[in-house]
Amino acid sequence: MKFNEIFKNIFLVIAFGLILSACATQKKVDSQMKSDVYTGTDTVEYLASGVPDRVFFATNESVLTTASRDTLRKQAAWLRKNSDITVVLEGHADERGTREYNLALGERRANAAKDYLMTYGISSNRISVISYGKERPVDSGSNPLAWSKNRRSVTVKAN
Repeated sequence: MKFNEIFKNIFLVIAFGLILSACATQKKVDSQMKSDVYTGTDTVEYLASGVPDRVFFATNESVLTTASRDTLRKQAAWLRKNSDITVVLEGHADERGTREYNLALGERRANAAKDYLMTYGISSNRISVISYGKERPVDSGSNPLAWSKNRRSVTVKAN
């Protein structure tokens, strides 16, 4: 009888340990994937003082987020004050998907940013669009955080 009780207690301890480790693993995954759109500042550079140069997108999306629209409004305001400057909108994607798919997705992302800037009075002849697809990652990692950093449109001054 004692053997059965010992076995039962060992089984309960192991089961409890497995449950706790599963919860800890899920919490870690949840925190890594908390946001599908990266909005951190460690990869953001600035087009001008206080004007971020990039906007981020969700997986397989070219729809602008609220944060992206806010950034583009700042860019439009700066571009209106600097009417002699032209820009290039670079569309980017993460490493997943084919080269062709990601080039098309990057172009849709850059065009979404261009269309939004145009609604704020920036002439289309001041904005060029190019897609790099997955060819120019800002983070070469192969994980959700790296992918979220790479799903972007970057506004650069044209030469």
